Amino acid sequence: MASTGLSADPKEYRARLAEQSDDQIDAWAAELMRDVVIRRGIVKVVADFRRAARLDEGGFERVFASGGGPPAVIGRDAEGHLIVPTITLFALVPGIRSQVADGRDRLVEYLVANFDELVYV
Repeated sequence: MASTGLSADPKEYRARLAEQSDDQIDAWAAELMRDVVIRRGIVKVVADFRRAARLDEGGFERVFASGGGPPAVIGRDAEGHLIVPTITLFALVPGIRSQVADGRDRLVEYLVANFDELVYV
């Protein structure tokens, strides 16, 4: 399991993620967003990413746009939750790396924070 980063608990998972390449972390974060949005919706993914990456709404918008997401598609649902089209979630990965010095750490935090989602998949 060590080569895949999988583990039995979040603490061990975090340690194994530390051993992975940046490319692997990026791929897993993007895949997790895609998988979670299918089951749980865009509101959950955006909220979880913002929380794990410690981004306010403005920070989220900057990360999204700097990663290649079109700013014009950022919106709100009927309840006022910040949303983006599912197909554009990929932009958050390069965006967080370009906007903050600890982008990798924040992606790892997103992965660990959603450990239970990974176990579910």
